[in-house]
Amino acid sequence: MLRGRSKNGHWFGTVIDAPDPQALGLFYHAVLGWEIHKNEPTEFTLAVPGNSETYLAFQRQTSAPWARPVWPAAEGQQQMMMHLDIEVGELDAAVEHAVELGAKVAGFQPQEGVRVLIDPAGHPFCLYANG
Repeated sequence: MLRGRSKNGHWFGTVIDAPDPQALGLFYHAVLGWEIHKNEPTEFTLAVPGNSETYLAFQRQTSAPWARPVWPAAEGQQQMMMHLDIEVGELDAAVEHAVELGAKVAGFQPQEGVRVLIDPAGHPFCLYANG
């Protein structure tokens, strides 16, 4: 969690389980360009720019063996439980950059103008350009 005091005493964050929080956190740090706030063996946190009350964190899953989500969903396999939507300036350039960082373009693309990618830990995420 971010340190310091929030204006209203509340924090809001999204925490994503991963087999290697640092590797996945560094991937999203490179994709988003957000500041690294915490880098510990079991947790990696990115600070949302300009906001001291929100964060994006990655933590080691300890409750069960890691199971990569599948995309698209398939009966009897680990489904994604959430995904990140990331607006970018130039879609093709952003997809190329994410792939260079270790993402894979998903085989199933359900929408025009949106690209579903798979991060290095297997989580689907979407890149889209607005406009």
